[in-house]
Amino acid sequence: MRIQYVNTVLVFCIFFSFTNCGPTQKVTYSWKNPAYKSQQSFKKIFVAALVKNPHVRTHLEDEMGMAATAQGFMVERSLDYFPPTFKDKEPVSRETMMEKIKSLQCDLIFTIALVDKESEARYVPGNMGMYGPYPAYGLRFRGYYSYWYPYMYDPGYYVTDKTYVMEGNLFEASTETLIWSVQTETLNPPSIERFSKDLIDMMMKKGVEDLGMIK
Repeated sequence: MRIQYVNTVLVFCIFFSFTNCGPTQKVTYSWKNPAYKSQQSFKKIFVAALVKNPHVRTHLEDEMGMAATAQGFMVERSLDYFPPTFKDKEPVSRETMMEKIKSLQCDLIFTIALVDKESEARYVPGNMGMYGPYPAYGLRFRGYYSYWYPYMYDPGYYVTDKTYVMEGNLFEASTETLIWSVQTETLNPPSIERFSKDLIDMMMKKGVEDLGMIK
């Protein structure tokens, strides 16, 4: 009974540490151009995820497009005009992309890029990792040692934590002026789908807080 209880608590603690010890995704920085004054009404936005992985790019631009549409914008995605191909070794040039953006008569450009990725190995102890005075073994060494003895040689294991730093930038298309920038940090995203949705939702919420409704 004692062993079963301790194992149950340990499993719960490990699960709790991954799901409830603070947010895994957060805004770390945002900036609004104090000199920028809008001279026009914005109706159409061009969204571009500046990442190499086509799968990630697709999910990010899908979420960006849906979020912008929900705010009342017409949306153009870079993926629809510059799809990835095996023969392309270099990304589309700025000049080529700007020509397309202007031909589509977009008023705004919103980009997302991965600016940093960190990996850190972390040791997760076995059952000995659970610490704290427990009344079952009392205050004497004999009781303490006897209680923990079965767990002394329970092996731990290593996990690799991955942290992704993403940056979103909003530009006025006609002048290419940076209007707003936001940076986020994500720890161990569970999936590309969840990562993309939560990231765009968080950036959109922060954008509304910083800028209000840009229309």
